[in-house]
Amino acid sequence: MARPVYLDFHATTPVDPRVLDAMLPYFSDRFGNAASRQHEYGWDAQKAVDAARSQIATLIGASANEIVFTSGASESNNLAIKGVVHANRERGDHVITAATEHKSVLDSCKCLAHDGVRVTTLGVDRQGFVDLDELRSAITDRTLLISIMAANNEIGVVQPLAEIGAIAGERGVLFHTDAAQAAGKIPIDVARMNIDLLSLTGHKYYGPKGAGALFVRRRKPKIELACQIDGGGHEGGFRSGTLNTPGIVGLGRAAEICREEMPKESARLAGLRDRLLAGLQRNLDAVRVNGPVDGRRLPHNLHVSIDDVEGEALLMALGDIAVSTGSACSSGSQAPSHVLQAIGAVSDRGGASIRFGLGRPTTDQDIDFAIERVTTVVKSLRAARVKV
Repeated sequence: MARPVYLDFHATTPVDPRVLDAMLPYFSDRFGNAASRQHEYGWDAQKAVDAARSQIATLIGASANEIVFTSGASESNNLAIKGVVHANRERGDHVITAATEHKSVLDSCKCLAHDGVRVTTLGVDRQGFVDLDELRSAITDRTLLISIMAANNEIGVVQPLAEIGAIAGERGVLFHTDAAQAAGKIPIDVARMNIDLLSLTGHKYYGPKGAGALFVRRRKPKIELACQIDGGGHEGGFRSGTLNTPGIVGLGRAAEICREEMPKESARLAGLRDRLLAGLQRNLDAVRVNGPVDGRRLPHNLHVSIDDVEGEALLMALGDIAVSTGSACSSGSQAPSHVLQAIGAVSDRGGASIRFGLGRPTTDQDIDFAIERVTTVVKSLRAARVKV
């Protein structure tokens, strides 16, 4: 039985064969613990980990000693947000974030709020952008951290990171960004954008699941960060635990490939994305794009709302296309997406929303098939609705 055409690359990506080749020796032949400093097995693992640090740092314009390995972006977000607040509570008690953040950011802030930390959650406009003037106004002399994601995991909007970083820097506030969807897909330069902490994860850019990193800027004054996992003082004391050497090797190799291939791949995917949108709007009425329609969105993202169709019925009928209504982390929920609610895109006409995420394996034929199937299914469901 043929598998569905996969257009859900925001949820996860397959491991690139080149990444898998780099990882395989570290599961068996080169299995040493990078913390074992007394023999060749440990030295070999440490060398591989160091190489991966450099590969990841190069992708985002950082230094190798600024990369802290984690299990993924959710852990990195928790470490950045809780770590900053727990280490600097005497200096402040205020965090600023946005309504459209990933749940690992919003829930980390909610956890801090239970402990008495004040959290300001900024609204966004109808395209998903934060208001920079509102951000400026929200900062107080007790603000410790601004956490605004680089690119949204549902509607693909890319926030003005350099402008946010400049505002944070002017006020002496740390700036964290969740770059899980952006790293490896669009250029990021932490120095130029004045980013202090950045989260990323391998499985969003053709690396392995369970491997991620947090960039922690090393500058004067040094960022104080309280670890969230105790026991051994690994990763400069920021994150204890035996390093996942195969995963880290894959994380680094995937970053290297993304850096080399990003310009060409981004242009190709943006062209396929535009082809998909044009086909849907040519064949169907009441198809609305959620998020910006210009270059301020991820090149491989398309999120549309289609009126007069029930969302669950549409996804069930599209069984031969793997897509989603939004975040994979909330895929079991029937409630409207918090992102769509924040941008005012929840329709009163019983509309359905679909997130298309394109990727390296996506072809022209995949896009044409998706256009044909969505068109056929939507027309059928609308006709059935009229008869009822």
